[in-house]
Amino acid sequence: MENNGKKEALRAVKFGLFSISAGVIEIVLYTVFESFTNWPYWPCYLIALVASVLWNFTLNRQFTFQSANNVPIAMVKVACFYAVFTPVTTILGNYLAEDLMWNGYVVTILNMLCNFVTEFLYDRFFVFGKTIDTNERARRKADV
Repeated sequence: MENNGKKEALRAVKFGLFSISAGVIEIVLYTVFESFTNWPYWPCYLIALVASVLWNFTLNRQFTFQSANNVPIAMVKVACFYAVFTPVTTILGNYLAEDLMWNGYVVTILNMLCNFVTEFLYDRFFVFGKTIDTNERARRKADV
């Protein structure tokens, strides 16, 4: 049982590190659009979010959850998460940044923190829950 706890802690750390890399991608892209366009908050945030989600999904599927599940089905499940998360955070973020004049970076970072917690739980228990540690990398480790 203790080994399982360590395994889950390591999984959470990996997810955190990949999420940080996705966050860097999101902030860099947001900065590029915010700095070099006259676009309002929402398209800057939305494009940056989509790029970071694709990056994060790919790395976490392969290395964190080591899942051999059907990629299109997993992507549809993640798309369902973002079908709710994206409009809520885009509309709320635009309201905070444009109407209430909050700093766009603060709004984006708050969205990223919310995303980190909710997506880890969603991925761990719904997207990859029954297929964790089933890919070739996980099978090779089990054989050692």
